[in-house]
Amino acid sequence: MKIRTITTGFHYHPEFTKQQFDIVSDATKNAKKWFEDHQYDVQTIRMSTQPWESYTSTKKELITTVKKLEKWMHLQSIDYFNIGPCTQKKHIAWIPSVLKNCSNGFITASICDKKDIFYEHIEQVAHVIKENALLEPQGFANLRFAALCNISPHTPFYPASFHEGEKPRFDIGLENSDLVYNVFSSASSIKSAKKDLFDELLKTYKPIEKLAEEFSKNNIICYQGLDTSISTSIDKHESIAYAFEHLIPNYHFGEHGTLTLAKIITDTIQSLPLKKTGYCGLMLPVLEDDGLALRNNEQRFSIADLLLFSAVCGTGLDTIPLPGNISVHSLTQILTDVASLSVKLQKPLSARLMPIPGKKAGDMTEFTFSYFKNSSVMAY
Repeated sequence: MKIRTITTGFHYHPEFTKQQFDIVSDATKNAKKWFEDHQYDVQTIRMSTQPWESYTSTKKELITTVKKLEKWMHLQSIDYFNIGPCTQKKHIAWIPSVLKNCSNGFITASICDKKDIFYEHIEQVAHVIKENALLEPQGFANLRFAALCNISPHTPFYPASFHEGEKPRFDIGLENSDLVYNVFSSASSIKSAKKDLFDELLKTYKPIEKLAEEFSKNNIICYQGLDTSISTSIDKHESIAYAFEHLIPNYHFGEHGTLTLAKIITDTIQSLPLKKTGYCGLMLPVLEDDGLALRNNEQRFSIADLLLFSAVCGTGLDTIPLPGNISVHSLTQILTDVASLSVKLQKPLSARLMPIPGKKAGDMTEFTFSYFKNSSVMAY
């Protein structure tokens, strides 16, 4: 288990100075050191503002602000930053320019709220995804963009993170699928696996919560909470897919039984008596899990299957490799399905779709990103 991210949210405004930023970013670095001093491996530190429409009104201002923030982040050794979602259709078209003008910045767009689906926004987002795919090799720029559905502030995981409020706050996201793998590998039944997982997660999370609360007592950034989500890695001994397969005999991830185990994990992590924030669900990113990548190569599941699983678990559709020639219409239909599920179930979901120029369904991806496991491009 590792701490994937310590994410600090802060309230940015045009008069916000470098000195003010340094105070908050120094506190974020101190939080990292605090956990490292207590023997935790911290992979990244990140900083997120409130939704950017509150502090910029023109495209020129937006690009200038993004460039300034990226410079500040680099000077303070902050790994990534996020300026949050836009909610106005006219602003969605600016997103590719934002990604083009930074390398470590993230941005998102809201495509529904709890009552309504923003159909016109969705079509514009589909156009943006197509445009983003041409910005970097392998369509990699879409890693830094997602369509959001009913995401609350203070989610530590990117790309969905954004801040709310005047005071800076930090939250924590983990890379922790090894905990599930270990429990499921030794469990005698599904029923015992649920209890064992609850016990293991609580035993692991409680000390982290205690340390976070201790740190926040004497620092400018307050502890917001822990996203108890199960987040995967590309280590095959930490794969969610393989964890499932250890628990069910004669089974492969994607077959009947997958939905049941996804629900069990989500019910378990949402029942933990902790100060929680963020998704608090099971994440199934196709390109960030060795087993998911392999089972995708074997066509054990489809995009529709992943969307079905997200009804009872985690984040929606994440790191989905798609053919480069996928149409705006097809992207729109996929995004509308995600938004429909979010509105119907009143749950947070997101979609990070990655069309890869020159690739067709069945082709292998060729990413060199250290947190990705290459897999086959999915049909739709």
